[in-house]
Amino acid sequence: MIFDTQEQKIYHARLMSARIVIDAPDFVRCTKSLHGKIAVDECLRLKEYLADTRGRLEYKISGALDNNGKSILKVIIKGKINLLCQRCLCELAHELDLKSTLLLAKNEEELSHLDVPESIEGILATSDIDIIELIEDEIILSLPISPRHRENECSAKTLTKAHTIEKKRPFDVLTKLKKLH
Repeated sequence: MIFDTQEQKIYHARLMSARIVIDAPDFVRCTKSLHGKIAVDECLRLKEYLADTRGRLEYKISGALDNNGKSILKVIIKGKINLLCQRCLCELAHELDLKSTLLLAKNEEELSHLDVPESIEGILATSDIDIIELIEDEIILSLPISPRHRENECSAKTLTKAHTIEKKRPFDVLTKLKKLH
């Protein structure tokens, strides 16, 4: 990355220090582990799926070798986020308890030819994997396509009942208008 001014260099350094970046091959080779908490509002891409950005997420990422000697990252994410119910458009609490194993590929070609079980995903083993982006990816992939409350918990059910009662007598409005004139 090329910077024009010293001010841009300082700004870039601040941005990089706010993010957690790992060198995936080194992380695995040294069997490192990283854990912590992040605020939900730090997950910029995740925000568009949420009702609000309250809460914190706990994570643990470990580098290891699998039984075949291949490099993997083990990712654990726990926390609570608030989605929008697609029936009533109200807040819907969603518990996260994710456990993923990511197989590291050395290049795009290896990534496209990975022969892995369905329960394991593959990613490129780069030297600059942003942990927050990795966490966001795992959460977004785990989200339900159409989040909804259970039928007995959804406020849309009560709205539907009221709407049904109104629909049974569609000409009542006209009768009221006729009486006014």
